[in-house]
Amino acid sequence: MDPGIDLAGAPVETVTPIHAGAVGALERAMSGVNKLMTLFGMIALLVASFVLTYSVFSRYLFKAGTDWQDEIAVFCIVGAVFLAGAWVQAQRGHIGIEAVASILPPSVNRVRIIVVDILTLAFCAFFAWKSWTLFHEAWVDKMTTSSTFSPPLTIPYGLMALGMTLLVVQIMLQLIAHFVGDRSSP
Repeated sequence: MDPGIDLAGAPVETVTPIHAGAVGALERAMSGVNKLMTLFGMIALLVASFVLTYSVFSRYLFKAGTDWQDEIAVFCIVGAVFLAGAWVQAQRGHIGIEAVASILPPSVNRVRIIVVDILTLAFCAFFAWKSWTLFHEAWVDKMTTSSTFSPPLTIPYGLMALGMTLLVVQIMLQLIAHFVGDRSSP
């Protein structure tokens, strides 16, 4: 269905080719996980919007304060952001400087992309490892927030750790894809 409204320069959704063999199987599996995590992220954003809307109405219309809405909304947003990170990476939708890519020869640009992917992988792997250590510490010490609601900190730390781990897997697949030929459409 085409509503007849196109924005000049707007990105067009493309189908990412999938490799054959084991790499292709991993790419298809990761694509399924990314779609599931994106669905969870969409639901989390809806929950956050409903919680914050309820909070406004309960505070101003009914004069009833809530002590839980901010933490629930923040936890939902943290989950949405981190769980969707691998999907965004799969689309190569993170911020990039395309001006450099447009002036480089294709072979040099390919090397640039590989180097950027390696550096990104190193940073994200460190971030994932630290997230898992935070999660473990919160789990072992039964840490909670300091509010009267006091939900466990394992929730945001676990979402952050899972999201960063999925991002690391996605980047590793993209790095492997640089060196494996034989792509076909999904």
